[in-house]
Amino acid sequence: MSVPRINDDLDAFDVLDEPGAPDDGPLSPERAIEAYRAAVEGGADWYHALLHVISRWVAPEEFVDDTLLRYLIAGEAFDWLLLAQRLLTAAEDLLPAEGIEQLIVHGIPPHLQDEDEFEAALGPAKYRAHLNFQYGVVVEELLLLSAELELSKAGTLARHGQPGADVQAFERVYGKPLDELRILYNADHGYIGAEMSQSEMREFIYWLSKYRIRWAEPARIASDTRKAMTMLARLEASRTRAARLRVAEERRANPPIDAR
Repeated sequence: MSVPRINDDLDAFDVLDEPGAPDDGPLSPERAIEAYRAAVEGGADWYHALLHVISRWVAPEEFVDDTLLRYLIAGEAFDWLLLAQRLLTAAEDLLPAEGIEQLIVHGIPPHLQDEDEFEAALGPAKYRAHLNFQYGVVVEELLLLSAELELSKAGTLARHGQPGADVQAFERVYGKPLDELRILYNADHGYIGAEMSQSEMREFIYWLSKYRIRWAEPARIASDTRKAMTMLARLEASRTRAARLRVAEERRANPPIDAR
């Protein structure tokens, strides 16, 4: 199995020079919220309008109510759902609550969409950065979760004064305890404490994905990545089935009117 390469040579939020970028210009956070609310109020489909505004968004991070929201991790990995949540929250009074929950909580869009359509909607650079996030953060989180479940299943439970399976999982995956990995990160990247925000944790996880690929044996990299991708495929299949079931339920609840 080939290991996905993290693309670290891009500027995902440079919508001015990117071939295929939207032709109606970049949007700052304030203008993006205004544009999104105006589109929905004008009758546009809320999901299509959301993707269009995201394709024009240019701020890699921002503070909202004193909380740092980092959409572009390490300048390379795009957490598009975090940005989607930001925009949807700013327009939630105009939107269907169930549809928002399905997208943000379960990752299920209101319309079935293939990868080519999603790439076209986001734009090439943001889509590549989205893939970086999938391979460098989501896959890594799944790999840690898989290790944690293996430790718990094997009965490696935390004893008094010892870390739990969620902490031990770091050593199983990366060959070093979490505290030592944090020290290495601090030396390589910048200070991060024991208590991490969501943005800091994802930045750390993204760094760990590169650390693993840099230092692990190729066979181990392939095995670990295969394990995480298998779990991801199962989750994606479950989400797709859930989306199709939801569409079928909507059709049953609102059958087409016979015009005859």
